[in-house]
Amino acid sequence: MVPAARQAFNAQFTEAQYEAYVKYLNDLYNYEIEFRIAETPIFIPRDLKHKVVKAGEHIIDLITSPDFKAKTDRAVPPGLEVPNETPHTHFLAIDWAISTDEEGNFAPRLIELQGFPSLYGFQEVISQAALKFWPIPDNFEYLFNGLDTSSYLALLAKVIQGEYAIENVILLEIEPEKQKTKVDFYAMEQLIGLRSVCLTDVMLEDRKLYYMRDGVRTRINRIYNRVIFDELQQRTDLKLAFDMRQDVDVEWAGHPAWFFRISKYILTMLDSEFVPKTWFLNELTTIPTDLENYVLKPLFSFAGSGVLVNVTKADIEAIPDPENWILMKKVNYAPAVESLDIPVKVELRMLYLWPDGDARPTLATSLVRMSKGLMMGVKFNKNFTWVGGSLAFFEAD
Repeated sequence: MVPAARQAFNAQFTEAQYEAYVKYLNDLYNYEIEFRIAETPIFIPRDLKHKVVKAGEHIIDLITSPDFKAKTDRAVPPGLEVPNETPHTHFLAIDWAISTDEEGNFAPRLIELQGFPSLYGFQEVISQAALKFWPIPDNFEYLFNGLDTSSYLALLAKVIQGEYAIENVILLEIEPEKQKTKVDFYAMEQLIGLRSVCLTDVMLEDRKLYYMRDGVRTRINRIYNRVIFDELQQRTDLKLAFDMRQDVDVEWAGHPAWFFRISKYILTMLDSEFVPKTWFLNELTTIPTDLENYVLKPLFSFAGSGVLVNVTKADIEAIPDPENWILMKKVNYAPAVESLDIPVKVELRMLYLWPDGDARPTLATSLVRMSKGLMMGVKFNKNFTWVGGSLAFFEAD
């Protein structure tokens, strides 16, 4: 998207250098990363960066409004309420498709958003690797708001740890060693000392939680939550001493309620040139006749599961719980990145951190997904190169 930077990168690209880059990332934790690493970072021009930041601030205006919790109480499914909800989310991820406006200029279009952690550790690791292996122009940066590696990690640790020592804080997940994003868990331990703990290994006694750390029974004062209720409800095989819905003496960094509150649920509340028009399915008075221009999404799903791209009237009429679905205008992804063959479509996830007590979240870093297929998922990009997970460098002001 910045022609000079892209042309310089492509001219110097070699497959051998790419293989060395991926090997370096795999060797860091003696683990082969389970998602595809794209061959290139992307280079975001200054004007597009400003649009993305502005569009994000519009969303944050809604999230920080005094009546936001009241507006989103129905977002939390009955039976999945968790005590000790925090005043605000600690993490915010906003996914933007890189599209074009009416004049043909690059512009962001909202795809999804979540009040839930993303790859905050691994994105720092891959960004440093990119600086090591690739020709990155001096006037580009991957962090925001004056952050450098040291201050970014300090902010990340502050949000996750709160006032506690790191040994009294855990990353909570279901079988973390089996998650495809576990490279981020390894990065979190390397960068700030945070240990990953399976929900089945949490012990409960007198409303207090414990885990074993290096053979020592250790108090859990704060939880960095990576558990998705959708997955948890499907795992009826798990033997748990601690139910996340119990009222226990623990703080949350990423309270589960915010996964639901800041989600597709609020798309209908947003009125912006950067947000596609969206309706709750149960509030549709008429089914559009041009359904080829729409996408049907379940409210409470993760990683794109259940999304219908080629929607029919029969699909809509067959939905048993229309209050839990949205109909959203399709977004046209621009062929934004020039590769060595066909152009690449880009989805940009802006990652914010929100320390306790701050009035608004802080934009910190980002991640990128690249695709040549119909959608961003792995199954749509088999046998393609220059696709997968990546990162963005933004032209400095």
